[in-house]
Amino acid sequence: MTDYTALRTTMVDTQVRPSDVTKFTVIEAMLNIPREAFVPRDKRDAAYVGEHVAMGGGRVILDPRTLAKMLDAVDIQNDELVLDIGSGLGYSAAVIARIAEAVVAVEDDADLVAEAQSTLSEQGVDNVIMHEAPLTEGAANHGPYDVIMLQGAVGFMPESITSQLKEGGRIVSLEMDGALGTVRVGYMLNGVLNWRFAFNAGAPVLPGFEKHRAFTL
Repeated sequence: MTDYTALRTTMVDTQVRPSDVTKFTVIEAMLNIPREAFVPRDKRDAAYVGEHVAMGGGRVILDPRTLAKMLDAVDIQNDELVLDIGSGLGYSAAVIARIAEAVVAVEDDADLVAEAQSTLSEQGVDNVIMHEAPLTEGAANHGPYDVIMLQGAVGFMPESITSQLKEGGRIVSLEMDGALGTVRVGYMLNGVLNWRFAFNAGAPVLPGFEKHRAFTL
């Protein structure tokens, strides 16, 4: 029988801590949320490897290092409301929920939303709202948000998402330009987003967030 608790500890000790993730809240959350419960059943043996876990349709669950470093960079507080876009089967939402006051997690597939809600309930995570909508719409009716996270890369960031951020809020974004990916944190100050480099990573672009090619003759 697989000892997932031991695998989880090894994941944190070999993938998270060595990647300059220092915030105790992030480490504690990743030690306590059973990642294997939130991946496709046939992928559970791969839940703790240092790679993205494929969900099908070009979507992935971000690798532990990338998620942990994004959380470390955006510095969620325990009184904050977080919008988690593309939360898949709910793993990222469950991790964030141990750090934040509440999470609104957006997915565009009804079956995925239902499965994530069921798993979150089974795991006793009661401060996450699963919201079904196109990912590029977010969940404005529950906002505005202190923090916005996207569980995948973007080619561009639509205003429909950034407009849901509170003044003084933060958004963390993994922007892909070809094969190169850059994670940046945006700070909403006086109605303007100011972006700062965080680290390099890579992931598939989320549906609807592809960069639009300019039309040329």
